[in-house]
Amino acid sequence: MERDELLTTIATCHLRRVVQNEDRGATDAVVIAAVERYGFAVEDMVERANALTMTAVDDPGARASLRRLARDACERLAALTGTASGLVRFDGSGNIGNTWVVVTGEIHEGFADEVIGKLRREKAVGLLISSPGGSLYEARRLGRYLRENGLRVGVKDVCTSACVDVLAGGTERYVTRGAKLGIHQSKVPKHLSSHEGGQLSVVAAALYLREMGIDDTVALAAASVPNDSMYWISVAEALETGLATKLVDDI
Repeated sequence: MERDELLTTIATCHLRRVVQNEDRGATDAVVIAAVERYGFAVEDMVERANALTMTAVDDPGARASLRRLARDACERLAALTGTASGLVRFDGSGNIGNTWVVVTGEIHEGFADEVIGKLRREKAVGLLISSPGGSLYEARRLGRYLRENGLRVGVKDVCTSACVDVLAGGTERYVTRGAKLGIHQSKVPKHLSSHEGGQLSVVAAALYLREMGIDDTVALAAASVPNDSMYWISVAEALETGLATKLVDDI
C-alpha cells in the first residue's frame, strides 16, 4: 500500500468510529497502532480525515466511495499492524476510557436495542455478559452490532445457548478460567418440521460463526446436543476455535 493510500485508510477507519459513536473522542486501536508504526503525525491523520469529510459533503460520488472504503478500513489496518481492531475512546482530558457495560439475564425480545442503547449512553468499549440464552435473532443482531462498531465482549460467569452468539460478535473475546460456555441444539420453530428446522438452524448457526471468523465446527457440535442437554466448551477449545481470543484473570 502506498503511503498516501495508507494515510487515507487510517483516516477512514478513524472517521468510521467517530461517526458510528457520534463522538469526536472515538477512534480505533488499529489507528493508534498504524500511526505509531508508520510514523504519521496525528495532526496529518486528522487533517486527512477532515479533508475526506469535506469532500464527501460536497460530492455524492466521493461520499459513496468513502462509505465503501470505511467498510473494511479498520480490518485492513488490523491485518497490516497485527493489532486487533477495537473501539477506543478518549475523555475530555485525553485519557483512554475503559467503561464496560454489564448485562445479565435472558436474551428477550428487544434485548439488542436495550443493550445497544446502554452501550451508547455509557460510552462503553465493551460488554460483559452472563446469560442462559434466549432469542437467537436478538443475540445475532447484537453480535453484528458489536462487531461492526468495534466493541469487545467478556464472559466470566455463565454464557450458554444464544449468549454464545453475542460473545462471538466481539472484536476481542475475553474469557476467564471460571467462565462456563455452553451450547446445544436450537429449538425448532413451530411452523417447521423438526428435520427441516434442524437443518436450517445448523446452517444459520454455521454461517453466522463463519461471518464472525469463528470455526463453524462449534455449530456442528451444538447440533449434536439435544436442546434439554448442554455441551460445555472448555477454555482451551474456545481459544482453539476462535470463540475466545484471550484468557484473562478477571474482567
